[in-house]
Amino acid sequence: MKAICLFVVLGLLLACAAARAADLKPGDPAPDFALVGSDGKTHRLSDYRGKQAVVLAWFPKAFTGG
Repeated sequence: MKAICLFVVLGLLLACAAARAADLKPGDPAPDFALVGSDGKTHRLSDYRGKQAVVLAWFPKAFTGG
């Protein structure tokens, strides 16, 4: 049930972001947003402004035979 709620919230946030994306131009700062993490805490983009960004991404089947 939590996963379904999370997908609904993410979908709504993406829809809102897409609607506002037309207002953004290349080089504009990202608008502030908040998401609830798997730890139950609310994380805001503005909380990380000025800090070094680290992006972790992986694809389980990328470049593998499986």
